[in-house]
Amino acid sequence: MSERAFIPVNVAVLTVSDTRTRATDRSGQLIVDRLTAAGHVIAGRFICKDDRVSIRAQLRRWIADAGVDVIITTGGTGLTPRDVTPEALAPLVSKPIPGFGELFRWLSFEEIGTSTIQSRAEAALCHQTYVFVLPGSTGAVRTAMDKILLSQLDHRHRPCNFVELLPRIRGAR
Repeated sequence: MSERAFIPVNVAVLTVSDTRTRATDRSGQLIVDRLTAAGHVIAGRFICKDDRVSIRAQLRRWIADAGVDVIITTGGTGLTPRDVTPEALAPLVSKPIPGFGELFRWLSFEEIGTSTIQSRAEAALCHQTYVFVLPGSTGAVRTAMDKILLSQLDHRHRPCNFVELLPRIRGAR
């Protein structure tokens, strides 16, 4: 049996922060670095204030863009009043992917113990676009990218992965 070919996906990266700039956005840069090293295409990158309306507007733009397959956000997943990324995403969700958040917290527990309970990392399918909502810390981003997303965004990963589902999600057989 022959090896499956790698299929790059187009990924947009959204950093949610009131204080980070492109120069200080270590978590967003880590996502970009991991994705490009794996062979994926960065379809967009944006830093957005912790504001529900602004976050939702950017997510909506990328979800409507046929050139974006996946959106990965970092930041705004905590419990403070300014942490609103999951709330911004909620009205855009077609199908939640609860296993992502569950697996992330389980893996994170091995690293930070019970503090993982404060993470509201999650994932969803929004129309035809995957959206992954990650915490803002570089450690959390590293965990999500290295232990979940890089394999699930690789068409060669068995027994299944998110990339092989894209044609069916988009209506192709």
